[in-house]
Amino acid sequence: MIRTIEIPMNAAPAREVLIQTEMPVTLILPDKKWLILDIAEIWAFRELFAFLCWRDVKVRYKQTVLGGAWAILQPLMTMIVFSVFFARLAKVSSGDIPYPLFAFAGLLPWTFFANAIAGAGQSVVGSERLITKVYFPRLIIPLSAVGAGLVDFAVACGMLGVLMLYYGVFPSTSLLLAPVMVLGLAVAAAGIGSLLAALNVAYRDFRYVIPFMVQLWMFATPTVYMDSRSLVSGIWPWLLPLNPAYGLIANFRAVVLGGPLDLYSLAVSLGVSAVMFAVGTLYFRRVERGFADII
Repeated sequence: MIRTIEIPMNAAPAREVLIQTEMPVTLILPDKKWLILDIAEIWAFRELFAFLCWRDVKVRYKQTVLGGAWAILQPLMTMIVFSVFFARLAKVSSGDIPYPLFAFAGLLPWTFFANAIAGAGQSVVGSERLITKVYFPRLIIPLSAVGAGLVDFAVACGMLGVLMLYYGVFPSTSLLLAPVMVLGLAVAAAGIGSLLAALNVAYRDFRYVIPFMVQLWMFATPTVYMDSRSLVSGIWPWLLPLNPAYGLIANFRAVVLGGPLDLYSLAVSLGVSAVMFAVGTLYFRRVERGFADII
């Protein structure tokens, strides 16, 4: 690389000279390989990932009175509403578990899953200025939105512990499996969110599709009612876990509240989560090179 420098007056006659220097040069070229995730590149930008996660958390609660308490209030207020209408009016059964605790244990992972999808789906369009100015792995943007949702989830878990103490429900050793369900939900949300984020760049209709889709998805998932596989017959009990949130949330509530595990729905939902992550991130990587031009 050639650069121009100026020699001081007291060292030599004032003049400009060209000096040959060796400096590292980074070439950014389109990747021709069909990689789902370049782990090495993501790891190299791990500090940016952490910064974007923290930025999303700070922006979410910036200039709010309650701040991070909203992470608890969202599932808590939803639980109160469903407790009134489902438990008292509709008489929805929750087994031996008090319905408010039963509902909150399902709404807690669902809130994380829904917010992660919504945040990731809007993340690329919301980072327009960042994308058009500097290079970094674009996949970090939707992944950081999911990471920010994990922070809210961790905060809200404290409220779940308070409710369990209040109702005298204590977890068993199966609670150690809860991170498996949370990881599965995060993987599924990252895959779906990455796919929606890429589609939202090209088709802005998805900004309306995402909240509507998430709202309908909630009622296809046993968040505020018991696992319905025992209530249906035929092929449906085998197909319901194809909804990744179905088996993961039902089993999360089971391990937290001491219920029996449904290994079939857990295995199927984990497998579907992995497939959704592969499809979503693969599509994202194939179209990300055009984001700066059309965003």
